[in-house]
Amino acid sequence: MKFGTGQSTLRVEDARLLTGQGRYTDDLARSGMLYGVSLRSPYAHAEIKRIDVSAALEVPGVVAVYTHADVADYGPIPCLVPLSGDVTTPRLLLAADRVRFVGDGVAFIVAETREAARAGAEAVWVDYDELPVVASMDDAIAPGAPKIWAAAASNSLFDWQVGDGAAVAAAVAGAAHVTRLRIVQNRVAPASMEVRAALGEYEADGGFTLTTGSQGVVSMRRELAKNILKVPTDQVRVVTHDVGGGFGMKSFLYPEYALVLHAARALGRPVKWTGERSDAFQTDTHGRAMVSDAALALDAEGRILALQVETWSDLGAYQAQFGPAIQTMAGGRIMGGVYRIPAIHNLVHGVVTNTAPVDAYRGAGRPESAYLMERLVEAAAREIGIGVDEMRLRNLLLPAELPHANGLGLTYDVGNFPAVLERAKVVGDWGGFAARQADATRRGKRLGRGMAYYVEIAGGGGTEEHADVRVAADGAIEMAVGTQSNGQGHETVYAQVLAARLGIEMEQIRIVQGDSDRMDVGGGTGGSRSMAFGGGAVLQCADDMIARGSELASADLGSDVDYADGLFRARSSNATASWAELAARHPGALDGRSRYQTKEGKPAPTFPNGCHIAEVELDPDTGMVAVTRYSIVDDFGVLVNPMLVEGQIHGGIAQGLGQAVLENIVYDDAGQLITGSFMDYGIPRADVMPPAVAFETLNTPSPTNPLGVKGCGEAGTIGAMPSVMNAIIDALDGQQVEMPATPEKLWRLAQNIGFHRAA
Repeated sequence: MKFGTGQSTLRVEDARLLTGQGRYTDDLARSGMLYGVSLRSPYAHAEIKRIDVSAALEVPGVVAVYTHADVADYGPIPCLVPLSGDVTTPRLLLAADRVRFVGDGVAFIVAETREAARAGAEAVWVDYDELPVVASMDDAIAPGAPKIWAAAASNSLFDWQVGDGAAVAAAVAGAAHVTRLRIVQNRVAPASMEVRAALGEYEADGGFTLTTGSQGVVSMRRELAKNILKVPTDQVRVVTHDVGGGFGMKSFLYPEYALVLHAARALGRPVKWTGERSDAFQTDTHGRAMVSDAALALDAEGRILALQVETWSDLGAYQAQFGPAIQTMAGGRIMGGVYRIPAIHNLVHGVVTNTAPVDAYRGAGRPESAYLMERLVEAAAREIGIGVDEMRLRNLLLPAELPHANGLGLTYDVGNFPAVLERAKVVGDWGGFAARQADATRRGKRLGRGMAYYVEIAGGGGTEEHADVRVAADGAIEMAVGTQSNGQGHETVYAQVLAARLGIEMEQIRIVQGDSDRMDVGGGTGGSRSMAFGGGAVLQCADDMIARGSELASADLGSDVDYADGLFRARSSNATASWAELAARHPGALDGRSRYQTKEGKPAPTFPNGCHIAEVELDPDTGMVAVTRYSIVDDFGVLVNPMLVEGQIHGGIAQGLGQAVLENIVYDDAGQLITGSFMDYGIPRADVMPPAVAFETLNTPSPTNPLGVKGCGEAGTIGAMPSVMNAIIDALDGQQVEMPATPEKLWRLAQNIGFHRAA
């Protein structure tokens, strides 16, 4: 076997993608296909008095114009984790009597060409009556603020809390020192390379087919059928081909996905909608968007006694599919990280505003929690006068203290957190910082260093995965899985796992994903779950294949058999049988579906963790910062493909660094999106990244899954945000600053502090 688990083989999908042979939704064309365009509200909050589509229908090429009245029988986009009790915030496919954010869909125009559809959209006349707008959480929770949802008591729809509030209050009151911070986590756009697109088809005897870029077709099919189209699940097929980035945002349903299906059925022709970048900025679910007041109580030696957090989480105008869960169940339970904290209390308020809905974005609550904790830890260390590394070492849980229940509903199972931190100091040349800082000072720059120890809860999305295998007569093996690659390299790593278990060449294997007709069970991709769950299913499928093959080979060879390296060998002779021979003699007999389920059928999270150390150089005359050194030691459990893991980390760093110094979604007081294009919204380029990343792993295998993996897809982002911001704060001599740390903001702080270039 040439490549198995633990080896850094190149991705098998890259040749296809890099030579332009990728297959994305907008690449698809069907005979007689029509094109759809959404007309969006220009107002953040307004009543719809009347819509006149007559002029649009006269535009050459326009075939149909749909408004809410045409799609009123369909259900709204569902919120799958409502925390607001009886108060619902239904997001209709097209607004009925009111729009609630700039970009809310008002009409869907279908035409022979995209150009004609756009012209038709411009011809639709809508009579709006503007309403008061609350475009920020401060405005939304202010006394007497106009309500976005009339049935709610206020714009704060729910209060969620976990932990022991009384114990925390007592510890804070009696602590030798309390560090307090207000921490703002800026709203960001996913900015995937491939914008959202959807192709709808309908056949009277076959039902609906939706083709779209997604992070999993199974749940999308279920929610489309059950909650929106209101048809049996077997009447809906969802297909996903290649996906150009998801980051959480492509896990969800959007109105256009149902609208193209409605139009396809109504018109008897396929209908495709492809968003533009302005659609993406306006309507793709945003991420983060929260403000927290946090207090860390310490004894005289810097040991943590308690953590108290109160957060206001911006939900946007509607509670998105998983929006209420992000800062609560997803991130709220891991608050405090892997520190020894006797008492924690975390209170989250869910607030609606006249802005785009907010939902999962790379890390989905875990980066927010790690960022808050690591900002607090460094601030506390500075205030009480001990090293930031020593502060962490005094409080990190020791291996002998594991398993450890954190008091918020999670139990950390395995790890050696102090060893990871100490190794990160070696990799990052912790002792050489003073010399590098002195050199920067001589050049008129300010060098800062920041550390972050993160942990995340990974492996969500259900308790089981399936894998479905078909073996061709030539021995080629096609395996279908229920997760969905968005660029992570699933075609490679699943093939590695299967090849290693079967002892065959990877070239013999083809991984299939993204068709609900082929795989009707699957939790999709999100929460760094794919290898823990999908990998377990692949292993189970391989074992089941060997069992079926052994039975067939025993009958064919007239003897009990042993299996190794792709061959079944008779124990009583030299006779052998290969996969190809068995498949040719017994068509379909080797095929089958296997089920992997977590132990005892319960959720089995993993806890990836690690230490990031960033060094940044600040030019006080311009406010520009450059990340000059970046070092990481992670614990990811068993690595299936170390090279792909490192690639995931680099991508995660880019997104965390982007949020730290560049990215920021901004609405004005009227709810107008100011950062609606890449002219106004900055994302990291190659020259923003550090010149190199020193990366190592110090792994403790996870006991919760057969591969021993922990997940890595979100870890880079989780560690990058706090380490980079802590480094910037260090360069400012401890002056606190919030993301994004833009040059203008840093220049003003540097001038206020009195930094200036040496003569």
